[in-house]
Amino acid sequence: MKPDRLVILSGLSGSGKSAAVNFFEDLGYFCVDNLPAKLIPTFLDLFRRSGDSPDNVALVIDIREGAFLQDFPDILEEVREVIQSVEVLFFEADDAVLLRRFSETRRPHPLPGALSVEDGIRRERKALQVLRERSDRIIDTSRFNVHELKTYLHDHFSGKDRKASLLVSVLSFGYKYGLPQEADLVLDVRFLPNPYFVQGLRDKTGRDQEVADYLEKIEEYRLFCSKMEDLFKFLLPQYVREGKTYLTIAFGCTGGRHRSVALSEQLGATLRSQGLNVRIAHRDITKDQ
Repeated sequence: MKPDRLVILSGLSGSGKSAAVNFFEDLGYFCVDNLPAKLIPTFLDLFRRSGDSPDNVALVIDIREGAFLQDFPDILEEVREVIQSVEVLFFEADDAVLLRRFSETRRPHPLPGALSVEDGIRRERKALQVLRERSDRIIDTSRFNVHELKTYLHDHFSGKDRKASLLVSVLSFGYKYGLPQEADLVLDVRFLPNPYFVQGLRDKTGRDQEVADYLEKIEEYRLFCSKMEDLFKFLLPQYVREGKTYLTIAFGCTGGRHRSVALSEQLGATLRSQGLNVRIAHRDITKDQ
């Protein structure tokens, strides 16, 4: 017997492969780390001969392969001929994120001969290009923490048919404190009347019912919410189709306490009701108190 499904994990050091392997083990996958690519056909043949093959197998192939990385394309084609479901996942992240992760763990880059972490990242990116080009799914973990990465993998590999293949972060902020660098889409809602200047609402936030009630009475607010929901009803399936794994939608008002907070809560609740995986955060809600 052969495995029904083979997942090959690859990617840059520090990009989350270890967390991914742990996740696949939790799902019941038979996992092997650092199996030489040339041994993959032999490894699978042993399962066939034993007659006791696990349904799902995950293998890690990365920079430790050294010069043998060039053999991977031919081996992958050979494996695809004998196993029905083969998927190659490539994990990566921005250089700045990888540098921070190496700094936090105080570990050197694993590439032999690397003069520095920066040098190791640059050389590893180049060496792994042959794997990246043949990957079925490229997962950029720059904005993932461990829990968010596991959420993403769960949505794609747990066997459940969920719409939450895209992790959506809805963020409120105040323009007076600067734009959020992590935002993919920014919506400026300063055109709406500011509850800050309404008696009894200044010390409240967009999470309070009184502020929500005040905004709901404004025609422009209701119209904006309707158009906003239509926009994301169209956009999000397109992002999912293109394989985007993480999207940050930011709402900005002057101080980040009233209008942007209320709209973030409104959109977050709407997307959750549609079965999407949503995280809501309010960057500046406690400032100027």
